[in-house]
Amino acid sequence: MTASPELSVQLYTLREALADDTDRTLGELAELGFRQVEPFGLPQTAESLKPSLARYGLTAPTAHGKFMEADQEAAFSAARDLGIETLIQPSVDRARWQDAAGVAALAEELNQAAAAAADYGLRVGYHNHHFELEAQIEGRHALEVLAEQLDPGVVLQVDTYWAYAGGADVPALLGRLGDRVAALHIKDGDGSLNTKAQTAVGSGSLPVLDFIAAAPDALRVVELDDSEGDRMAAVAASREYLMAAAAS
Repeated sequence: MTASPELSVQLYTLREALADDTDRTLGELAELGFRQVEPFGLPQTAESLKPSLARYGLTAPTAHGKFMEADQEAAFSAARDLGIETLIQPSVDRARWQDAAGVAALAEELNQAAAAAADYGLRVGYHNHHFELEAQIEGRHALEVLAEQLDPGVVLQVDTYWAYAGGADVPALLGRLGDRVAALHIKDGDGSLNTKAQTAVGSGSLPVLDFIAAAPDALRVVELDDSEGDRMAAVAASREYLMAAAAS
C-alpha cells in the first residue's frame, strides 16, 4: 500500500475510560502515536475534551454530534470551538430509510444543515450503520439513493464494518460513492451484528485493506463499538497493523 493519511480514532471506542479519566485516556492515545481523534456526543462532551486535546497536541478534523432534530446552534458552536472541520450525524431512525420519500426527506434535512453549518465554517456528514445498506430502494442501497440527492456540502463517513454487515460489496460501494466519502470507519471482526465479536484491525475476517484501497484519500478512523478484549489494546494493535500496511 502507499503512504496514507494520518490515522484517527473514534473516541466512542474508549467511552468508559474517558468517563473515568479523560486526560489520562487522551494522553495514552498520544503516546501510541495518534495525532488525530474523532470525538462523539457533541455538544455535551466538548468542554471535557478541549483542555486535553490542546495539552497532547491532538486535533479533531471530524466529530460525531447530533445536529438533525437537535439543537444545531449548540452542536455547530461546539464543533467550531474544538477546531472540527466536519461534524457527522451518527445515525437517524432506521424507519426513515425504508422508502424513497423518507430518504428524500433525509437528504433535504442534511442539505439544509449544510447551509447552516457553513456559517460556522463547517461541513456536515452522515455515518451509516448496517440498515442503510440493508434497505433497498428499486434495487439499490438506500445510502446510495441518499448520496445522489446531497448537496456538495454534505459528505459521507462510510463505516466499512457496518456496510459489510448490511450486505454491501464495500469496495464497489466506495467506488460508486467516489469523492462523497470523506472518511472511513475501519474496524474488524466477524462481520456480524454482534459488537462483542469486533476485534483489533487485522485480526478479524474482514478485508479491511481492500476497503481502504477503494477510498485511498478518505480519512481513516479506527473504531470498535465493543469487544470481548481490552479496547485500548485493540486500538494500539489496529494502529500498528494499519501503519505497517501503509508503509509496505
